[in-house]
Amino acid sequence: MFELSQKPLEAIDFKSQFSNPQAGAYVTFEGWVRNHNEGKDVLSLDYQSYESMAQKEAQKIIEEAKSKFEIYDVHCMHRVGQLQIGDMAVFVGVISAHRQAAFLACQYTIDQIKARVPIWKKEYYTDGDSGWVHCEHCSKVKISE
Repeated sequence: MFELSQKPLEAIDFKSQFSNPQAGAYVTFEGWVRNHNEGKDVLSLDYQSYESMAQKEAQKIIEEAKSKFEIYDVHCMHRVGQLQIGDMAVFVGVISAHRQAAFLACQYTIDQIKARVPIWKKEYYTDGDSGWVHCEHCSKVKISE
C-alpha cells in the first residue's frame, strides 16, 4: 500500500497496519526533515506530487519488492505540503518471515520511491530556496540480492 498524506505521519500507528502471524520480522525506515543539505542551512521544505502517477508508480515498486524478496507486505506513506525540521517525510514498513528479506525490501522500496515516484521537493534556506527538484539522484546505493 502507498499513500500520500497532508497530515503529520508521527500520529499514525504504522505497526497496527500489519497483521500476519507468519511474520517474524518488521523493518521500518523513517525519513525526517533535517536542518541542513549540501552545505546550506534548511529552514523547511515543501513536497508536491502528481498523485495519480505517484500512486501507480509506487504500487509497481511495492509489487516489485514483493516479487524480488520473500516478504509478506510493504506499506509506504509520503508527506506532501509544507514540512518543518524534524517532521517525518516518508515511512516504509516491511514484514517478512526473516529479517534479511525485510531489510533488503525496505531499502529497495525507499530507494525506488526516491528515484521513480513523481514527488518534487523545494528546500527553503536562510538565503533562498532550491527550486523544485526531483530526487532521482538520491538513490545511489546498489542492493545485493
